[in-house]
Amino acid sequence: MDIDLSGRTALVSGSTKGIGRAIAARLGRAGAAVVVNGRNADQVAATVRDLAGDAGPIRGIAADLASAEGAARLFDELPEVDILVNNLGIFGPRPVLEIDDDEWRRYFEVNVLSGVRLTRHYLPKMTERGWGRVQFVASDSAVVIPEEMVHYGMTKTALLAVSRGYAKAAKGTGVTVNAVIAGPTHTEGVEDFVAQLVGADVPWDEAQRRFMTEHRPSSLIQRFIEPEEIADMVVYLSSENASATTGGALRVDGGYVDSILP
Repeated sequence: MDIDLSGRTALVSGSTKGIGRAIAARLGRAGAAVVVNGRNADQVAATVRDLAGDAGPIRGIAADLASAEGAARLFDELPEVDILVNNLGIFGPRPVLEIDDDEWRRYFEVNVLSGVRLTRHYLPKMTERGWGRVQFVASDSAVVIPEEMVHYGMTKTALLAVSRGYAKAAKGTGVTVNAVIAGPTHTEGVEDFVAQLVGADVPWDEAQRRFMTEHRPSSLIQRFIEPEEIADMVVYLSSENASATTGGALRVDGGYVDSILP
């Protein structure tokens, strides 16, 4: 499939590592002018250097999008975009009865409100122009609520509702809004997360096998998904080829023995 995003500007929140970085790289390779985002200015600059020259133009904006002040700073530097990928998110294991009010609020601020703020700002400008793409990186944890990460699962369930609602707000405008349901994905943070569950001294291949057997036994592929596999879906949804796909929750989750997601 020939996907050409030349002339489009794309913002990927939380894109200095993991899935966000892979999405930024793939969008740039498809010709988009990509804006990398993260809280740490040095990490943003390093990511821009690493990805520069691969394809389309790339620049970075350091801002903490979990706060209204950080979002406002980003809007000053980047008033409009054609493609918005709400990827920013945090995760970590915690017994549900030990999650206090502050942690519940923190997860909601980072994982949900960051994307709400960005979409609330950029979506009206897209609808005025008659073209735009908004995507929320959700998770199978939205439905298969992990016992060890109920607070994370809660935020991903919220993203399914939010993305569907914004799709309805954009109906008939030429703008599409979708959620991408990612399954367990192999990132730096996930390696640390798995080590907490199965032991830090376990080699990665064995740790991955044990995690899937013990914590995701219904996965069909029985492995972690690579970030680029998520990014490929995002690039497709960002293109003209996906003009009839909106209000959806598209799965890149590795499949399940018994289907539990739409």
